[in-house]
Amino acid sequence: MARTMWDSSVGKKTVMAVSGLIMLLYLVVHMIGNLKIFFGAGEYNHYAHWLRTIGEPFMHYEWTLWLIRVVLVVAVVAHATSAYQLSRRDLRARPSKYVHKKARASYATRTMRWGGIILGLFIVWHILDLTTGTVHSGGFQEGHPYQNVVDTFSTWYGDVVYIVAMLALGLHVRHGFWSAAQTLGVGSRTRDRALKATADVLALLLTAGFIAVPVGVMTGVVS
Repeated sequence: MARTMWDSSVGKKTVMAVSGLIMLLYLVVHMIGNLKIFFGAGEYNHYAHWLRTIGEPFMHYEWTLWLIRVVLVVAVVAHATSAYQLSRRDLRARPSKYVHKKARASYATRTMRWGGIILGLFIVWHILDLTTGTVHSGGFQEGHPYQNVVDTFSTWYGDVVYIVAMLALGLHVRHGFWSAAQTLGVGSRTRDRALKATADVLALLLTAGFIAVPVGVMTGVVS
């Protein structure tokens, strides 16, 4: 039954919707945590340390954090795989261009695929920059996330990469949230306006919240 569900377009869209909502929940929590940087190095570093001790003593050091990471990896892979397969299926269904042009879709709709690719590449860069320190500028300091963040956003390319990715994220969330609601059967004529408004607010808050950090470093508010 699971294989039959996965092979269907409805099944893949459902996987996309559920995995997308899981990532959206994480993004909201992650953004709130990121904004702690405006309360100083002590507050931010303490928050980063707390993430590694969640659930102690029942959970061992970093076990909860790794559990969250595993769930996120599964969600990202499931989301990307289902999106790619649906895209290929859509192209096979209509190999030739339409004779009559369809009505123009929203900018977010037309850039969902490219936005997904940008976000996928950003995730890799973000992990290599602030988690492993592989591509970090200024000398990565283990256990000092505040300084690592300041180092990253003290470079022009760090700011450009992050801000472009967050703008893509905003567009992705704006369209994706509403699409997920339709897929899961939450949408209706009476709810569509509220769902679209919620999608707009979520996209705006996440974009502004995440971009506030590099802007804070660039302006000297965070230093």
